[in-house]
Amino acid sequence: MNPRLLIYATAFARSLATSMGAVMLGGQLARLEFAEGEIAFVVGIGLAGATLAAIVATFLGDRLGRRALLLELSLLMAAGGATIALSSSPFVIGAAAFLGLLNGMGRDRGASLILEQAILPSLTSDEHRTRTFAWYNVMQDSGGALGALAAGLPLLFAQQRGIAELAALRGGFGAYAGLLAFCALLYLFLPRSVEAEKPRGFAVTPHARRVVFKISALFSIDALGGGFITRTLMVMFFVTRFGHEGVNEATVGQLYFFALIANIVSHFGAAWLGKRIGLVNTMVFTHIPSSLLLITVAIAPSFWIAAALLLVRESLVEMDVPTRQSYVMAVVKPEERTFASGVTGIVRMAGWAVAASFAGVLLRTLELWTLLVIGAGMKIFYDLALWYSFRHLKPPEEKVSTGTQDTQVTK
Repeated sequence: MNPRLLIYATAFARSLATSMGAVMLGGQLARLEFAEGEIAFVVGIGLAGATLAAIVATFLGDRLGRRALLLELSLLMAAGGATIALSSSPFVIGAAAFLGLLNGMGRDRGASLILEQAILPSLTSDEHRTRTFAWYNVMQDSGGALGALAAGLPLLFAQQRGIAELAALRGGFGAYAGLLAFCALLYLFLPRSVEAEKPRGFAVTPHARRVVFKISALFSIDALGGGFITRTLMVMFFVTRFGHEGVNEATVGQLYFFALIANIVSHFGAAWLGKRIGLVNTMVFTHIPSSLLLITVAIAPSFWIAAALLLVRESLVEMDVPTRQSYVMAVVKPEERTFASGVTGIVRMAGWAVAASFAGVLLRTLELWTLLVIGAGMKIFYDLALWYSFRHLKPPEEKVSTGTQDTQVTK
C-alpha cells in the first residue's frame, strides 16, 4: 500500500480518538466529582507525558526506527485510554493520562505527528509539499470532526438505553483505546523506505539550529496561548456559561463537528493562498483575525452567537497549520527534518502542558472566559513577532517564483 495513504489513515484514526477523548474527558471526570482545577491538572499532566514522548521522537526517533516508535506510541495511548475507561481513582487516571500521552487539546499534535511530518516531504516534491500537508491535515481534521460528533454518542446511548451516563462515557473511552490499537496495526504495513536515510541525532547544521530554535521560541508563545484554550476547557466554558440554555457535552460535540468541517475546507484555502502570498504571510494574516474572533466568543451574550463566532474563527485558525509544517520542513535539509519537526513540536506540547496546568491555578480566582482572552492576546503577539522575524526567509519554491536568492535556505 502507498505509504502516504497509510499515514493519512493513521492520522485520521488517531485524530478521531483524540478529538472524541478530549470532549468526553471533562464529562467523565466531572461525573467522578473531580473539581475544575483537578480536571485541568489531568489535562496538563497528560500533555506533559505527550511532551516527553515528543522529546524521545525528536532525538531518538530516527535511531530507534520511525516505524517501531510509531507502533509503540500507539500501544501506549491505547493502554492509557483503556485504563481511564476502567478507573475512578484520581491517582490512577493521572498516571494513565501521563503514560498514555493523553491530549486534552483535542487536536492531534504529539510525537506521532512529529515522525509522520518528517516522513511526508520525502514522499512528494517541493511544489506539492504544502498540498500534501494540506491533505494530511484534512485527514486529521476529518477524524477530529467525526470524533467531536461521536463524543455525544455515549450520552445519547445512555438516554435511549436508560444506563448511567458515567458507564456510557467509560464505554466511549474503550472505543478510544480500540482506535489507537488500530493505528498500531496499520503501522505494521509501513515500508522500510520511511526510515531516515541518515540518522544523525544531534548532528545538525548551525543554520538549522538557529532557524529551528528561533522559530520554536515564537511557537512557544503561540502554544502557551493555546494551552488556555484546550478543547476540554472549551467544553467546560460552553457548558458552564450556557448550561441554562440547555447546552451539554453532546451539544458542544456537535458544534465542534461543524467547526472541524470549517478547518478541513480552510486547509485547501491555505495551500492555495500560500502559493500566492507566501507561507509566512498566510500563517500570520489568517491567524490574527482568528484570535480576535476568539475574544468575541468569550464575551458573546448567548450560545448561538458564541457558536456562530466560533465557526467563523475555525474557518481561519487552522490555515497556519499546513503552511507552518511545510515551511519548517522546507528551510532545513532532509536529514534534519525529524529534528526540526520534533523541536517545534516539543515546544508546542510543553507550552500547552504548562498553560493547561497553570489554567487550573488561575481558575481558582478567574472565570473561564478570561482565559480565552489571555490566550488570544498571546497568539496575536506571536503572529506579529513571527512575521517580523521570518518574512525574508523563503522556502525553495518561493525563491524560484520570485527569482530571489537566499543561500541560507537549504533543501
